[in-house]
Amino acid sequence: MSYIALVTLVVRDYDEAIAFYTDALGFELIEDTDRGDGTRWVVVRPRGTGHGSALLLARAKDDVQRASVGAQAGGRVGFFLHTGDFAADHARMTAAGVRFLEEPRHEPYGSVAVFEDLYGNRWDLLQPK
Repeated sequence: MSYIALVTLVVRDYDEAIAFYTDALGFELIEDTDRGDGTRWVVVRPRGTGHGSALLLARAKDDVQRASVGAQAGGRVGFFLHTGDFAADHARMTAAGVRFLEEPRHEPYGSVAVFEDLYGNRWDLLQPK
């Protein structure tokens, strides 16, 4: 059996990224290990999932990587955060300062709203039907 365990998200700073993903989005910090060379192995994932896909927060090391911060998907929605309670998560995230780019929509496939992370990457908050 194969599955995607980690997806790298290039960030400006480890600590600001950890704060955003844990405080504003409610993710849990799974690992934060100093690698001894000025880099860290930082993994976060949605709280309560237990296992499955997670984000590896990787600090940009050079100009090329810094240019990709916030543009991981070229301006498209690149990340999809599924929820079992859209209204509660939307309200909690809004109160935490998450910037939604649209009002919630109720589509045939579920309830959805696009938001940006602290770097401008676009995400869908989605409760599938």
